[in-house]
Amino acid sequence: MNTPSPGASNKEARRREAEEDRELIVRAQGGDPSAFRRLVERHQRRAFSIALGLVRDEQDAREVVQEAFLRVHKGLASFEHGSSFFTWLYRIVTNLAIDLVRKPGRRDAELLEERSPADEDTGGELALVSRIDGADPLDVVRRREIAGRIQSALDALPPYHRGVILMREVEGMSYEEMAEAMGVSKGTIMSRLFHARQKMQRALADCYAEEGGAPRASNATAEEDDR
Repeated sequence: MNTPSPGASNKEARRREAEEDRELIVRAQGGDPSAFRRLVERHQRRAFSIALGLVRDEQDAREVVQEAFLRVHKGLASFEHGSSFFTWLYRIVTNLAIDLVRKPGRRDAELLEERSPADEDTGGELALVSRIDGADPLDVVRRREIAGRIQSALDALPPYHRGVILMREVEGMSYEEMAEAMGVSKGTIMSRLFHARQKMQRALADCYAEEGGAPRASNATAEEDDR
């Protein structure tokens, strides 16, 4: 029996989501406050995830998302129903987040200092995790080290590269959705994703070597189906 590919399933889910969004937008444009609340509830988690990945600070990410939804509410009357609410919102979130990151005087080091105390004194937690999943504590430590390296490599990317990695790898967005969200061509998105992956692979080369494997070929974007 044939089963739908993940890409096809994702595309169908996006199509259903867009249809439901359009119905809610029509109701919201007609003055139904519960419809707009529902739009916020449907999209705020993913909007926050993208914002947090770009600005790397929870409070800043919340403010970005709040401002994005305020702008959406103000512009709702002029929303064109042939467009995707999902990508419209993401474009606003992305622009606000990148503008914030580029503000003079914003220090990434300060954000990292705020994040570091939570990572200290994790010995007891490591033992608990190893009991739950049956892993050796050293394996748990190694996985966390790799996760930390991945996060550091992601943080080192410029915002427009970090954004495409998050949208593609975390949110599963298509090239077309990403292009609309970032206000650029599909070709630009593919180029940014290619270079972002190259930078990530170079930053994590020693991790790949220690794990005994190599990253996927650098022309990975050409191998993916154009979802």
